Amino acid sequence: MSLDRIDMPLLKKISETSGAPGFEKNVRKLLIEELKDIVDDYYVDNMGNLITIKKSNTANAKKFMFAAHMDEIGFMVKYIDDNGYIRFQTLGGFDPKTLTSLRVKVHGKKDLLGVMGCKPIHSMSAAERQKVVTNEEYFIDCGLSKEEIEKHVKIGDSITRWQEVEMIGDLINGKSLDDRVCVYALVEVMKALKNQDVPVDVYGVFTVQEEVGLRGAQVAGHGVSPDFGIALDVTVANDIPGLSPQDYVTQMGKGTSIKHFDGGTICDRRMVEYLETVAEKNEITNQPEVLPFGGTDTANIQRMPKNGSIAGALSIPMRYLHQTTEMAHPTDVVAMIDLCVKAVTEIDSIVIND
Repeated sequence: MSLDRIDMPLLKKISETSGAPGFEKNVRKLLIEELKDIVDDYYVDNMGNLITIKKSNTANAKKFMFAAHMDEIGFMVKYIDDNGYIRFQTLGGFDPKTLTSLRVKVHGKKDLLGVMGCKPIHSMSAAERQKVVTNEEYFIDCGLSKEEIEKHVKIGDSITRWQEVEMIGDLINGKSLDDRVCVYALVEVMKALKNQDVPVDVYGVFTVQEEVGLRGAQVAGHGVSPDFGIALDVTVANDIPGLSPQDYVTQMGKGTSIKHFDGGTICDRRMVEYLETVAEKNEITNQPEVLPFGGTDTANIQRMPKNGSIAGALSIPMRYLHQTTEMAHPTDVVAMIDLCVKAVTEIDSIVIND
């Protein structure tokens, strides 16, 4: 069973650690502790990306970069009113209807639990009940006075959703599995490569500020300047009631998806076909992905190197993306790890000049 191959305590720790865009320090610290004795070298660039390196014994080896983003969608404190209610700036894309009664943590001098509040339905007019509440109408209630709040919290502090990771049926559930489940997968990839000879220098990059515009990958893509690159992210699994199969994008439990297209990237055909070939050869479960919207770090991995890179992406199908509880299938996580490891060790076979 795929779940047997997943280190659930580690995945839980990675997912539950706070790290809104621009506030990834705690996640980065956790990853450094996890990988510092595994990789050959690591460093943190000026943007805050964590770059870990597995070196090749091959002379003049090419560079192969994986990237998974550390940040999660979150909020920033922008105002505390006279009654202690906190108003916020969103950091990343939110569906406002998912905020009602959402439990959050406000990260000040100490963490404060809070809940998203808005006008209750009992107090809404008939017209108001027909409208979706906007982000601006929400506030955070920590159950404390303004004076108590300001002992711990100031303008500019970060706020993240709070929820524990747990299994529901056969599926992994929790907050911020976008992209922490892929962060976990990349950690396992770097561990798996520790004692292997690889034909390329492998850069396992954990990027910052993806949710607000792929910003960390822009710096890391330029700084590492890889020959090959793969972004590791989640994608939409619309295999739910009310949607036709043509709108599924991907399905849970059908394996990692090999991306062809998203709103920011047309993946390099050489990388797409290479990943398909490696998956077939090694009997790794996979599925194609054409995502008509959204984007991933792939865009900047592909474009920012001096000469560009041969870039693609692998995704983990996810239900309820950017909602309160996100869901992933263990089979898809394991397939991503396996395909990454094989893609690195067999990279000599890719056709560079086609």
